[in-house]
Amino acid sequence: MQKDPAFDLAEMDFKKWSDLAKNDPESFEVMRQAAIEEVIQGAPASQQSRLRGLQWRIDQERRRAANPLAACMRISSMMWNALVGSGGLLENMRELTLDSDAPIQPKRQQAKGKILEFCRSGE
Repeated sequence: MQKDPAFDLAEMDFKKWSDLAKNDPESFEVMRQAAIEEVIQGAPASQQSRLRGLQWRIDQERRRAANPLAACMRISSMMWNALVGSGGLLENMRELTLDSDAPIQPKRQQAKGKILEFCRSGE
């Protein structure tokens, strides 16, 4: 993939990415793919195939989503499933413990708050 000399990936910050996405979506996509490829190329050779497969899945979720927020939610769901889903990280970690039958549940903070009762006017 040919890099655009006007953009140095190392110099790209959030604002530059955001401006590029708004003003030149085609260049944004080229740069996005170049940045992803740079990360994959920097990974150990033994991991590159797996990373390409994961990126393909992410790209498919982005294509299937109706809008960027929906894409973000789909990708977030993928990550949560990789952590707590069947065959996920927590399940694999349980297998390493002495008591492999003990369920591992992610800790969730209990919401704390006071419920206020509102009365309708005239009541």
